[in-house]
Amino acid sequence: MHSALLAAAEEGEPVINPLLPADYDIIWSLVCFAIILFFFWKKFLPALTKTLDARAEAIEGGIKKAEIAQAEAATALEQYKTQLAEGRAEAAKIREQARLEGTEIINELKEQATVEAARITANAQATIEAERQAALVSLRSEVGSMAIDLASGVIGQSLTDDKKSSALVDQFLADLEASEKAKAKK
Repeated sequence: MHSALLAAAEEGEPVINPLLPADYDIIWSLVCFAIILFFFWKKFLPALTKTLDARAEAIEGGIKKAEIAQAEAATALEQYKTQLAEGRAEAAKIREQARLEGTEIINELKEQATVEAARITANAQATIEAERQAALVSLRSEVGSMAIDLASGVIGQSLTDDKKSSALVDQFLADLEASEKAKAKK
C-alpha cells in the first residue's frame, strides 16, 4: 500500500489519507451528533437530574428521619431508665414498709399471746382455787360425818345432835389445820 501511495504521488494525483474520512461524512456525523446532543440535553438530562435529585432528597429525608428516631429512642431510653430507677426505689420502700409492718404484727401477736396466756393462767388458777375450796368443803363434811361416826363408835353413844356434832367437828378440823400450819412453818 505504501508503494501505491508513492505511485499516485508521482503521477500528480492528490493523495487521500485513509485515516481521515471524507468531508461529507464528517459534516453529516457532526449534524447527527448535534441532534442527538440536543435531544439528550433537553429530554434525558432533565429526567436524569430530576431522578438524582429525588433520590438525594429521599436519602437526606431518610437520614433526618433516622436522626429524629435515634433522638426519640435516646429520650425514651432515658425515660425508661428514670422510671426503672423510680420503680426500684418504690419497691425498696414497699419492702422496707412491709418488713416494718411484719415486725409490728409479730410483736402485737406476741403481746396478744402473752396477754391471752396470762388470762388463761389466771382463769386456770381461779378454777383450781374454786375446785380446791369446793373439795375442802366437801372433805370437811365427809370428814365430819366420818369423825362423828368414829366418835360414836369409840364413845359408845350416838352423837345425833347436829349442833353439838357440828361444833365438835369444826373444832377438830380447826385444830387439825392449826397443827398442819405449824408443821408447814417449821
